[in-house]
Amino acid sequence: MKHWISRVILMLVLLIVGLQAGAGEITPINAIIAAPVNYDGKEVMLRGIPKSPTRLPLINFKAYVLEDSSGEITVLTETDLPNMNEEITIRAVVKSLAIVKGEAVGLTVTELERYQQIQKL
Repeated sequence: MKHWISRVILMLVLLIVGLQAGAGEITPINAIIAAPVNYDGKEVMLRGIPKSPTRLPLINFKAYVLEDSSGEITVLTETDLPNMNEEITIRAVVKSLAIVKGEAVGLTVTELERYQQIQKL
């Protein structure tokens, strides 16, 4: 009986860990660029190197380009700009201004949360 309970607990733990791993799956940037309609209004996890920062303080506009091995995309943010050339992971929402004949117009990716990579010593 004790072995049965411990096996059930172990299976539940593995199931929960597996669900959490799947929920944080990284989306390749080229997947969004190739089919933005499939991601419109959805949250995604992206990982890459930020570069080309833009900041317009008069209108509180901040953006950067996030690059991974598959491509690059502009990310809007309301927080401080990330450190450039240091890998980050972000949770973001993809939106399109309009969708015309299946094509997205005005694609935007807005950062919701940022996870800094831990530097290895």
